[in-house]
Amino acid sequence: MSENGKTTHFGFKDVAEDQKADLVHGVFTSVASKYDIMNDVMSMGIHRVWKDAMMDWLAPRPGQRLLDVAGGTGDISFRFLKRAPGAESVVLDMTESMLVEGRKRAEAAQMADSLDWVTGDAMQLPFEDNQFDVYTISFGIRNVTRIQDALSEAYRVLKPGGRLMVLEFSQLPNPMMQKAYDLYSFNVIPRMGQMIAGDHDSYQYLVESIRKFPDQDTFAQMIRTAGFSNVKYRNLTMGIAALHSGWKL
Repeated sequence: MSENGKTTHFGFKDVAEDQKADLVHGVFTSVASKYDIMNDVMSMGIHRVWKDAMMDWLAPRPGQRLLDVAGGTGDISFRFLKRAPGAESVVLDMTESMLVEGRKRAEAAQMADSLDWVTGDAMQLPFEDNQFDVYTISFGIRNVTRIQDALSEAYRVLKPGGRLMVLEFSQLPNPMMQKAYDLYSFNVIPRMGQMIAGDHDSYQYLVESIRKFPDQDTFAQMIRTAGFSNVKYRNLTMGIAALHSGWKL
């Protein structure tokens, strides 16, 4: 039990709230060096298309300042900076080894003047109010202990007129299709994790965390509760993933 007596989920397990961050940190420390490869495996390569769709809807503009939370190896920041000359990005992640892998990528050297890498917690961002034009989090918010706190922090650090965009695995609206997807996820992905990264348990957690994440409408309401306006979402690949957008107005 945590000090405040509250519990949360770590995959399908109930754990004390104050334990989850360390458990998640352990998962991503374990998979950091193989993370980009495993993204390809988990999504059959489609995550690249989803991230491009995220940029298409986001429409980065020159000179904007991006905060990319749970930004890990920099995928979203690299895409953003390529589309917005003169923009800046801060990549924030709680796992230092993920940031280390990001810095190793060729894009990181090419964009070094526009990029900062910061170790930090989505629920307690190390930034003043009203600092960023855009806040993104891609396949990271489901790992946060208190999602509502992270959304409130996103609202706080965005400038008035700033935009939130979340890319996350979601739920298929068709029950039969969801069942087929679950069969693939639970039977194939952890085994692939063992083969490619030598880590079955971390990928078992990642699959379970997808199933525990709120559905599209529930998550959209959580974004509204944090204060955002004009909240909308778009399903990707029939709802395997979804993009959620909101504005600080």
